[in-house]
Amino acid sequence: MYRIGVDLGGTNVAVGIINEEYQLIATASTPTRTELGAEGIVGDMEMCINNLLTMGGIRREDCAGIGIGSPGSCDMKNGIVRQAFNLGWKDVHVCEMLQAKSGLPVRLANDADCAALGEVVAGAAKGSSSALMVTLGTGVGGGYVMNGNICSGYKSLGGEFGHTKIMLDGEPCTCGQKGCWEAYASATALIRQANRAAEAHPESGLAKVKEMNGKAVFDVLATGDAVAMEVVNCYAAYVGIGLVNFINSLYPEVILLGGGVAGAGEALLAPVREYVAANFFVGNRAVMPPIRKAELGNDAGIIGAAALWE
Repeated sequence: MYRIGVDLGGTNVAVGIINEEYQLIATASTPTRTELGAEGIVGDMEMCINNLLTMGGIRREDCAGIGIGSPGSCDMKNGIVRQAFNLGWKDVHVCEMLQAKSGLPVRLANDADCAALGEVVAGAAKGSSSALMVTLGTGVGGGYVMNGNICSGYKSLGGEFGHTKIMLDGEPCTCGQKGCWEAYASATALIRQANRAAEAHPESGLAKVKEMNGKAVFDVLATGDAVAMEVVNCYAAYVGIGLVNFINSLYPEVILLGGGVAGAGEALLAPVREYVAANFFVGNRAVMPPIRKAELGNDAGIIGAAALWE
């Protein structure tokens, strides 16, 4: 049986079909037209699905179902997006709506949870019994998978890893709180930290960057710039402190880092591992979970959404 995955983003709706080996056999995408509201976006989902099935010569009855990975708070049991700020959605019965249009059963999960599941079934955590995936992008997202199942708490409203607190009365977060991990470990936070360092150290290569972004920070680091090294080491510690907390509470078999900042590879992973090794609870009395870069990129969310049909 085939399975269909929908990765619903604030910019694009990406759709794919996977086979029984979790291989993507066809993909399509369309802009997320938030101005059309939920009904219009769900209509665009069905349009993409129909196009893929037609092009692939696949019958709907050969598909087990559709999975949707959505941003925001998702009620998996009832198929409702409770709140998705970047879509302007509140209590949207998205599964019911898409099922009515497609004629196929539909399941729902948070997009970060779907990405984690995708990496477990087909990516860098394949074969692991438990995996924690953290995405370092504009914000900090994450998902935890155990024994092939997404673990997201009561009514599926947990898993907001970026909004765990690491600092009392710390940096302001987009959620309205202060001291959230996201306010220190996101790409947005790295850019803020780099800009502050550039202002304080005009002699640094960071001060010569015209438009600061995560890649620029690591590009300057590659030149041997001492200030950039200090920024990256501090940022890696902020990433690491969150991972330490999750290791101490969950002890996953493997940890994956994804998102734009993780594209730096070992330049980020090495100092993160060093911090975690020095600070997690049992230290050298136990094996530290491996910390790896996620493999599937943007495909992870599609594959994971489709894999909601197991």
